[in-house]
Formats: sequence, C-alpha cells, structure tokens
Amino acid sequence: MRPTSTEDGKTVYVSSSDGDRGSKGPFLVAYESRSGDRRYGWFCTNCERIDNAMDSMGRIKCNVCGNFRKPTEWDAAHE
Repeated sequence: MRPTSTEDGKTVYVSSSDGDRGSKGPFLVAYESRSGDRRYGWFCTNCERIDNAMDSMGRIKCNVCGNFRKPTEWDAAHE
C-alpha cells in the first residue's frame, strides 16, 4: 500500500489491488493504517484525491473531478 495525505494532513494508505471501477478511473480503498484493518474511504485515481462522497445505494462520486461509480444496490422504487 502506498501512503498519501488527506487535505487535513492525515496520512492514509491506498491499496493498489482493492477497489472498484469508476467512469473516469478506478476508485481504490484507502485505509487508516498500513495494516489495512480500518477503512478510511475511497481514493479517486483520476485526480488522485480522497474527496469523495458515497450514498446509501453505493454510488461514489468524486467531488473534485466528477468520477462516478454506479450504485451497487438498486431499488425499482427509485426509477
């Protein structure tokens, strides 16, 4: 895992193998420690930032570049 810094200066560790596809590039899982025992959030590989939002259906959107992952859960009531 490679270390990277958040906007507030905290060091998090980005997995090179654990992630999911996005519209502009993969989202990789970021962990609080090198051991990978606690997830911190998602790392956008398109703009290399951790400023992302996830909703209750599993959609992820990067607040910087707009990279987007489709929902992992779908409910027909939302159509």
